[in-house]
Formats: sequence, C-alpha cells, structure tokens
Amino acid sequence: MSNTPGFPQDPNEPRWGGQPQQPYQQPPGGYPGGPGGPAGYGPPQKKRRKWPWVVLVVAILFAGGCVAIIAGVSNEASKTVKVKYQVTGDARSVTVTYTTWNDGDTSTSQDTVTQLPWTKEMDAKGFSRGGSLVVTIGAAGGSVECSVTVDDGQPKTATASGAFASAACTDF
Repeated sequence: MSNTPGFPQDPNEPRWGGQPQQPYQQPPGGYPGGPGGPAGYGPPQKKRRKWPWVVLVVAILFAGGCVAIIAGVSNEASKTVKVKYQVTGDARSVTVTYTTWNDGDTSTSQDTVTQLPWTKEMDAKGFSRGGSLVVTIGAAGGSVECSVTVDDGQPKTATASGAFASAACTDF
C-alpha cells in the first residue's frame, strides 16, 4: 500500500482505475533518434565525398590526352612526305614559284618554263609541312592548271588563263 492516497509506490500496486502499472517498453520501430527509429531520425549517415574521385578521373584523362598529343606531334615531326608539283596547259611562257617546308625551314624556288607540262617532286619533313605553288602566265597568254599532291592524297588544284594571270595552289 502507498503512503500518499492516490499515488502508489509499488509499480505492481493498482493505480487509478485499479490496474497495475505496466513497465515501459520500446515502441514499435524503435525510439525516435535511436537505432531502429523511423526514417530521417537518428545519427546522420556519413556521406562519401565524390569530388576527389571526379578530380582524379579528370586528371588521369587530361594526362592521357597530353601524352597522346605529344606522341602524335613527335610522330608528325619525324614523318617524311612526298610532295608532287605539276603544271599543265597551253601557255608557252610561265613562271613557276614553289615553296616547301622542310625540317622547320622554308625553301622557295622559281623556274621559268617555256614548255608545259612541268613536274617537280620533293620530300618534305617536319611538323610544318605544306607550302605553295604559284604559276604566272607570261605576256603571250594561254591557260594553265597547277596541281599539288602530298603522298598520293587528294590534289590541290587551281587554274588561270590570259596574259599575266596567276593560279595558286596552297594549303597542302
């Protein structure tokens, strides 16, 4: 029995309404804020940072791209190509000027031609290849076509007709 009326001291002693007090039990799903609690409660989950991995992947791709570019430039710098210059037509007096890159240096040559066709083949080496072929018709007139082919590729061509006209094949 209790000393104070209406307040039982013994948990098994009947309380208001005459029922014994039940021991406190964990609610279904656990305590809010504890393990087994409802979603959104409890200690925060430790998030894994993704950005270090993203930075690592980008750095690896960048390094690989740099290596590929350097390897390609190195290969191009040591590659030798064959350049074939051609001039055809019915003009009787033409001036042929041709420029070629070779090992980083440019060389320009000029020929005066009185009978066509005219052909010249050269080897070009180095990263900066290419040049120009310019054909200028003399005072007698006529027509010409210039053509430049690099390593049996697609030729660059140009035509001109009339006195002092010029045909220029460039960007090869």
